[in-house]
Amino acid sequence: MKAIIDTSRIKIVWVDLDDTIIDFRGNSRRALSRVYHEYPAINRIFGNPDEWIAAYERHNHALWALYNRAEISCSYLREERFIRPLAEAGMTHSEAASITHELDRIYLDRLAEERTLVDGALGLLQRLREARLTVGILSNGFADVQHRKIASAGIANMIDITVLSDDIGINKPDTRLFDHAMKRSGIDDPSSHLMIGDNPATDIEGALAAGWQAILFNPTGLLTAPQPAVSVDALADIIIKRARTPE
Repeated sequence: MKAIIDTSRIKIVWVDLDDTIIDFRGNSRRALSRVYHEYPAINRIFGNPDEWIAAYERHNHALWALYNRAEISCSYLREERFIRPLAEAGMTHSEAASITHELDRIYLDRLAEERTLVDGALGLLQRLREARLTVGILSNGFADVQHRKIASAGIANMIDITVLSDDIGINKPDTRLFDHAMKRSGIDDPSSHLMIGDNPATDIEGALAAGWQAILFNPTGLLTAPQPAVSVDALADIIIKRARTPE
């Protein structure tokens, strides 16, 4: 299915960063594999990188669900996503806790070095720029790594404004973050804003609740877009309809 951005109505397009523009899943797995090979304490208790990555992702996913609902803090998430898989694999809790801050630093450093984009992401950003739309990043990611990821991916010059949950300590889908983004953009009409993201709850439901339009990026075809949002399987399916200029 195609989705059309009508520039006669939409003035600013916000895109989620991870797994919408940047291939977070692939980049994260490569970063975690590097951590496995660099850190003896991990490769001592996990038989191979895949076992380590699967354990980390399972706990990280559960913790992010809690974080997005504002049930845990950022610091708790960043500690526990390492402590839990290590302790589960047999490391003592005290040893896991003693190395979690170093692991967090190493992992985020390696993650920031990865540059792979989602298929079609660069083309989408180019089309938005050519249409002279304001382009914003709206992400729940951590400020200390999101800016580095944008720079490393080589897309900083294609982004006009970056708004992160860390800016005000509030996560998507809370409409206060969307309201904050509108204030930062200087465009206070919600109907002029459109959100593109891969998460039906945080990206799409949050945008719709704020009065924005929304497009769900759904490459697996397994997600359902909340109405009246539109779903696309590929970023190339997002078409820009330019407003006619008076003759």
